[in-house]
Amino acid sequence: MRTRSSFVKGKGLMNKLEDVVQELRSFVAEREWGQFHDPKNLAMAVASEAGELLAEYRWVRNEESDSISRKPGNRKKIAAEVADVGISLLLLCDRIEIDLVQAIREKLKVNRKNYPAASSRGQRERSMRRKPRDLAFKPSP
Repeated sequence: MRTRSSFVKGKGLMNKLEDVVQELRSFVAEREWGQFHDPKNLAMAVASEAGELLAEYRWVRNEESDSISRKPGNRKKIAAEVADVGISLLLLCDRIEIDLVQAIREKLKVNRKNYPAASSRGQRERSMRRKPRDLAFKPSP
């Protein structure tokens, strides 16, 4: 498994995200699609695009999923679906003014508390001993 993805190489990730969000704003404005991009519809787009991504792995055995993902024909289709998920998610974040990178960082803080490495390492099940409020994501103001 790679530790550094190619999407973070070169130009900083924040600059890349800002650039692509600006491109998306222009793309949407040129087509006058903003009228359709309310939070509910964008959230539904994230879910439906994620479903299309998932469909690329339908009936693929777990142990074969990495190799399937590397095959050029599959990789091209998977990348297109990943892009659709990312586009929808970035448009949603832009619309409701969520800083995606900051939200991820805040969620990681919650996850570190809820899933300490010492007790979670190698475990796939969530601990049922936690109180429901501990699992909630509460963004900082």
